[in-house]
Amino acid sequence: MTSRRSTATTRRTAPSDAPSLVGERYEVEVGPVAHGGHCVARHEGRVLFVRHALPGELVIAEVTDGTASSRFLRADAVEVLRPAKERVAPPCPYAGPGQCGGCDWQHVTPGGQRKLKVAVLTEQLRNLAGLTPQEAGWDGSVEPAPGDKLPAGEVPAWRTRVQYAVDPATGRAGLRRHRSHEVVPVERCLIAAPGVQELGIEQREWPQIASVEAIAASGSSDRAVILVPTPGGRLPIVELDKPVSVQRIDDQGGYHRVHGRAFVRERAADRTWRVSNGGFWQIHPASADTLVNAVLDGLEPREGENALDLYCGVGLFAGALADRLGEDGAVLGIESSKQAVADARHNLADLIGEQRVRIEAGQVEKLLPRTGIEETDLIVLDPPRSGAGRETVKHLAGLGARRIAYVACDPAALARDLAFFAASGYHPVRLRAFDLFPMTHHFECVAILEPRGGE
Repeated sequence: MTSRRSTATTRRTAPSDAPSLVGERYEVEVGPVAHGGHCVARHEGRVLFVRHALPGELVIAEVTDGTASSRFLRADAVEVLRPAKERVAPPCPYAGPGQCGGCDWQHVTPGGQRKLKVAVLTEQLRNLAGLTPQEAGWDGSVEPAPGDKLPAGEVPAWRTRVQYAVDPATGRAGLRRHRSHEVVPVERCLIAAPGVQELGIEQREWPQIASVEAIAASGSSDRAVILVPTPGGRLPIVELDKPVSVQRIDDQGGYHRVHGRAFVRERAADRTWRVSNGGFWQIHPASADTLVNAVLDGLEPREGENALDLYCGVGLFAGALADRLGEDGAVLGIESSKQAVADARHNLADLIGEQRVRIEAGQVEKLLPRTGIEETDLIVLDPPRSGAGRETVKHLAGLGARRIAYVACDPAALARDLAFFAASGYHPVRLRAFDLFPMTHHFECVAILEPRGGE
């Protein structure tokens, strides 16, 4: 699995010389939810993408981005005149218009959040892949993660990695406003896992630091903070409430160990996994096992088969597959991050020594054609948020795998790639969706594909 980090930026939707509409307020009836955490509304024929709203509501929407010549406007629902039945008071004091941009749906019941995600996935499948839920092999549900069903008003503390920004004026850690570089200092992030909360990041000052990433491994007691100094800034002495490893990132993006381990240890699929330098690992504590189980249940690996694990990260799916394929099976993993490749080789050293697993460094679209592999039995791919793309999908379809497992963190990318697979003779026979990012619009999917006409 590869890194899916992103940096919030402020974008313009029209030339700067057009009159700004920011701050204008319109009474609108809210339409359907759209991919991205907002709902669609219209005012005098122009589309508004409205956050903090729900389908069917009547709200006062305040424009946050756009001009008189913009094709669409972005807005926040600053007053709710007719609430939806799924609306609740946000448990987090930092959720709402103009505040923290991290959680899209604090104002929605947990069941209502999953219904919104069902609607988004249904729309993306229809519009981008031309599939109904039935045709995609999907039962039309988004499954809650184990342990996330809590009493009303309680928020699951699931996020084991939190990227804090630091307010340069105060040195306080916080979270950015939506589509902004402005920092909202927070006393406590409700969705942060207990292991993150116990570090006390929000309770101290961070002079000369631009950002602090807090990591609390869910499979061990390992805790880490990764610091990015301001240009020319010096690292402070880090004394937190719990034992913690400290790393820093230099101006070129290189990682440097300050003290403690340069990695954390995670636990999933009956193995311990080393994840170094803040490398990618699923951030919900139930994610790794949930996704591994969905992949293995869908692929039904047979002893002696060969498999590919593409965008393999630190080797999670490769290791789980190899254990099922037995001594005569083999898995090739491909990953672009050199550090993740080093971790994967460490994590799967026993299987590599038995020649049951091989891990190669490179971009999938470039390296896979050079391997000379012309056929395989099974494929797992867990591409970045942008998806695998037409050419990679076409190449994979040409390998004749009896089943392919596609792990997706973005429903639009999944739907686009399903359309590419369909053009190359593969169709989904099973699709599952998992609510592994509660309070946000994000979720994960696992699609199982087979060649049309059977194996």
